[in-house]
Amino acid sequence: MPKVIFVQGGGIGYDQEQAVRRLLEAAGVDLQWETHYAGRAALERGMPPLPEETLEAVRRHKVALKSKLLPPSGNGTPSPEETLRIRASSGLGNHHNNCNVAFRRALGLFASVRLIRNLPGLPARFDNVDILLVREITEDLYATSEHEIVPGVVQSFKIVTVAACRRFFRFTFELARRLRRRSVHCIHKANILKMADGLFLDCFREVALEYPDIVSQDLIVDNTCMQLVSRPQRFDVLAVGNLYGDLLSDLGAGLIGGISGTAAVNYGDEIRVYEAVYGAGYESVPPDTANPLPLIMPSLELLQDVGYLTAARRIRQAIEAVLREGKVLTRDLGGEASTRQFTEAIIERMT
Repeated sequence: MPKVIFVQGGGIGYDQEQAVRRLLEAAGVDLQWETHYAGRAALERGMPPLPEETLEAVRRHKVALKSKLLPPSGNGTPSPEETLRIRASSGLGNHHNNCNVAFRRALGLFASVRLIRNLPGLPARFDNVDILLVREITEDLYATSEHEIVPGVVQSFKIVTVAACRRFFRFTFELARRLRRRSVHCIHKANILKMADGLFLDCFREVALEYPDIVSQDLIVDNTCMQLVSRPQRFDVLAVGNLYGDLLSDLGAGLIGGISGTAAVNYGDEIRVYEAVYGAGYESVPPDTANPLPLIMPSLELLQDVGYLTAARRIRQAIEAVLREGKVLTRDLGGEASTRQFTEAIIERMT
């Protein structure tokens, strides 16, 4: 029986967690769950935002499913006071002011894979979109190495190293080969950032030579944005740096109808963390009103990877049926159903 660490981050993550548990139980999935806390959920229990026992549990068991790790209040980036609290209690350094980023760093996760593909029944601007966006998450500007030189003058560093780039691109090509993807695009701005993005692009071209069975191409990031909102079907796999990857991930979600159709999986050398790409506090999304799909979709990827292919397919088909019917939907999907009602509608479609 596979053991999965569930990392609860608070807010609507509690409702999303119950929805996932109900669906997996209804599908007959026999997983051994071990729940741990981080972010706001940990702080509510008098724990630091990144408890060492949570991190150690993920390191030990290698597979985790997590809801969004919320800061102490609000839904997004912590306030300056909360940032100081996170830094002081996490022990991860001054530039780690976001629990989700610090969580990835502490576990040595280096690649985030976002699936951008149409979910039948979810209205979208484009059809037949099936993109694998692979984002490097250890360096670049998004690693937030910055400081104030003098008052009014701030300096931020874009860090790019050969070692991290080679590891990232080999992972990307290996993933593309395993999933029988036909091409990989490297997304960059090497025409302007000739050294930093130039190094990123050089490493891509070097590693691509090891995979002659996969078509390798590169594209400037601004042109990529235009192409994505014009004809996204042309793309198969996008290999992207940390900052550009964050922007393109959300752009990609918009192409397929929003966050409900997306799933994210973060990879380390031995660890996989399946995570919700959206979370919020109850102050903005009241209890039992949240859309649980942002956590359900990565849980389906987890099920497939640990061998529960039939169960994952049953749940996905039931979700598609409920979305197509359009009668029992949460508020953000255009309906008035509660989280529980939406979940029960999916379960009914599974029987």
